[in-house]
Amino acid sequence: MEQITVHNFSELLEALYWDSYDESIDRFRSPFVFRGLEDVNYRLETALIRLGGDYLAMEQHLLRNFRKYAHRDVVERDSIWHWLAVAQHHGLPTRLLDWSFSPLAGAHFATQNIGKYNIDGCIWMVNFLKSKEYLPEKLHKKLDRNGGDVFTVNLLAESIKKLADMKKDYKEVFPVFMEPPSIDERITNQHALFSFMSDPGCCLDDWLNDHPGLVKKVIIPASTKWEIRDKLDQANITERVLFPGLDGLSHWLKRQYSPKNKNKPIIPKKE
Repeated sequence: MEQITVHNFSELLEALYWDSYDESIDRFRSPFVFRGLEDVNYRLETALIRLGGDYLAMEQHLLRNFRKYAHRDVVERDSIWHWLAVAQHHGLPTRLLDWSFSPLAGAHFATQNIGKYNIDGCIWMVNFLKSKEYLPEKLHKKLDRNGGDVFTVNLLAESIKKLADMKKDYKEVFPVFMEPPSIDERITNQHALFSFMSDPGCCLDDWLNDHPGLVKKVIIPASTKWEIRDKLDQANITERVLFPGLDGLSHWLKRQYSPKNKNKPIIPKKE
């Protein structure tokens, strides 16, 4: 797996937009999706794996109770993939992992927590277009017939009825990228999508270690985070935009007015 360390905002942009030109359409369309992490040592573990214990057995109970207690109108269709997408979006531990088509959204999540500016962060870049090559033939053909590069929840609902069918029907372990329905503005503004492994006990970075040609890891040194964060804020890549509502606004303002050096008071500029 290739690792790239950036030392300023310009180098970050160059790394994130690498190989984004698509000659076949004469447009810039990156084949990568992005996941920013505030600690370079964090793995690509799902919240379900991080739950610990017998998490594989707990998955069905978590989903069953989420479906039981949630309002029925929170999903547009009563399929397991619609419920998984909504559950993940609202913080339930699931087998799904959050990604974004936006490189700058990835940079935001790598630098959002100023309490971890003493730690190197990173942005994972995975080539979702090439990852299709590792899908079983049945699923690959399903995507091709529908002219898509990633699955929708409706397409998955037609292809896989039950979660247990994944391990039963497919012996090889593979990742799947899924674009969720536009549940709310947060999903839309973050240009979000999810990934999951056919075996929920498998961590994506373990699989990527065996397929290094699909992945790049951009390292953001702690000394570079402030510059990147300030320039993202000026570009309006903030919680106010990515998390519409009062919570996002409050998080943005708290960080915006937090001093870089807490021992040196600052006087905010007048608006």
